[in-house]
Amino acid sequence: MMLITRKRLLGAMSPIALMLAGPAIAQTAATPPAAAPVATVDADPALWVVKDDDTTIYLFGTVHVLKPGLSWFDEGVKKAFDASKEVVLEIPLPSDAEAQKILLPLVVDPDGPPLTEKLHPEKRAAYAAVLAKLGFPPTAFDKLYPWFAAVTMSNILLQKSGYDPNSGAERAIDVAAKAAGKPVTGLETLEQQLGYFATLPEADQIAFLELGVDDFDDGIKTIDEMVANWTKGDPEALGAVMNRDIDRLPKLYKILLADRNVRWANWIDERMKKPGTVFIAVGAGHLAGKDSVQVQLGTHHLAATRVNY
Repeated sequence: MMLITRKRLLGAMSPIALMLAGPAIAQTAATPPAAAPVATVDADPALWVVKDDDTTIYLFGTVHVLKPGLSWFDEGVKKAFDASKEVVLEIPLPSDAEAQKILLPLVVDPDGPPLTEKLHPEKRAAYAAVLAKLGFPPTAFDKLYPWFAAVTMSNILLQKSGYDPNSGAERAIDVAAKAAGKPVTGLETLEQQLGYFATLPEADQIAFLELGVDDFDDGIKTIDEMVANWTKGDPEALGAVMNRDIDRLPKLYKILLADRNVRWANWIDERMKKPGTVFIAVGAGHLAGKDSVQVQLGTHHLAATRVNY
């Protein structure tokens, strides 16, 4: 999938569509071999805090799918989590059955022509070649809307490259919060998140998919770079990687990142009016770059301070 696609999926979109992409269609991709045990690697991703006299809000940037073996939920991150009385994710994580019920009506095009015919003629051979690399026949996604074909292709490549939705940060935080009896709420709903893609005009969905085909071979190298920057807590470098190609799909960038950051900063501003300690975990892409949540908080005269640990 194109670089902006994979980067937004890992750093700016909830893990739900990623986790469900495979089960939502016929499972024709080859199952990867079982991974060998991996050594634990220490990770120190960035953490911020916004506070006043009676309210403390931690901001933690997540990666939605990770490779096993990263030790990140410890030290400063765990201390902030333990101190918080409530947890806020992008969305409350639903069960697979609940998510499938919402997702499936949005991904299959019952009336349109086959997906391959929607692509520009000069892109069809490259698209078929990408599907072949993933272990699929060229017509495998013909019933899918273009946006979900793009997400599905990216999901499969990520998993073949060793990334695992079940190793993503949200899963660990959600499990820990429920075990500790902390309430878990969301900044958005699953319907909202899927709607960002599903309501795109078809021409934009096709552009989304075709750019993914163009950049397919370079995608994982860039994702590895992004995760490495997240692991060492370097949001500036992370933002630079994520913003390399924002001009290629400006509408999607605005919908997936910039507009949501404005809304989330508004939410934090309102929450600061009530006492308490809150742990917010959102995709790391929202906490890096020129349109970050921290930048938007500045319009409310709120300062997000980096937590050193």
